[in-house]
Amino acid sequence: MSPTPSYAPEPQRSGLVVALVAAAIIVLVAANIYLYVQIDRVRTDMAKVKDSLMTEISNLRDASSVTTNSQVRRLETLKEELAAAQAAQRTMSSQAKQEAIARAEQIGRQIEAEQAKVQQQVSSDINEVKQSATAANAKIADVSTDVGGVKTQVANTQSELQKTIAELKSTKGDLGVQSGLIATNAQELAALKRLGERNYFEFKVGKAKTAQRVGDITLKLKSADPKRNKYTVEVSADDKITEKKDKSINEPVQFYTSKAKQPYEIVVNQVQKDMIIGYLTTPKEQNTR
Repeated sequence: MSPTPSYAPEPQRSGLVVALVAAAIIVLVAANIYLYVQIDRVRTDMAKVKDSLMTEISNLRDASSVTTNSQVRRLETLKEELAAAQAAQRTMSSQAKQEAIARAEQIGRQIEAEQAKVQQQVSSDINEVKQSATAANAKIADVSTDVGGVKTQVANTQSELQKTIAELKSTKGDLGVQSGLIATNAQELAALKRLGERNYFEFKVGKAKTAQRVGDITLKLKSADPKRNKYTVEVSADDKITEKKDKSINEPVQFYTSKAKQPYEIVVNQVQKDMIIGYLTTPKEQNTR
């Protein structure tokens, strides 16, 4: 067994608090940026919907205008033919008058039919515009709902993160070095990962002949006592093996490597028969001590 390496002096509590506050501010700023991007996207979508609606209404108006003008010209032509037929009645013979009357009646029926077509076309155009406006309003309502949902989600995330961080605790590790915040469950570990101050590697290590790799080290479970929540494990780092004996759950088990000035930490949250479950946390900065 190799001798326990020297370690850095205990960091000041104030430094830890400042780091946590800074990390929380970074998370809040990131959340606000996300919300701003979502709202800007919503504004863009609403502008597109509005432009599409105005274009569609303009096209409908143009089409309606062309159709209506064509039908109006047709009506004017029929009216002119009717007037000519009525004028001719006064100078025609009896038989010719009967033919002229029949022709006038036919033209009158055609006029009524054309007028009905114009009214039907106008009603159809009005209905299409109404439907387009209704669809556009529905899209705008959906976008507004999405904005509200994004705001609520961001607020809930911020509240939950702040609550979880406030519940976390810090303690000294087995080397006497003040540890960072300790996670005792999956929710707390997720909050620590969001803070992003250290690297985290979850593990389940069972009894085996060979050690199991976790991050850039290996662990070998020697014994596990679920009744006492105690365990013994061999830690292999830098080609050196260190035994950590009779450790408790949620206790920061610390050791140094040549890759970092700050210690690595193992935290076991559960001790089962022939298995331990927890996580390894390592410093972000991997500098030589």
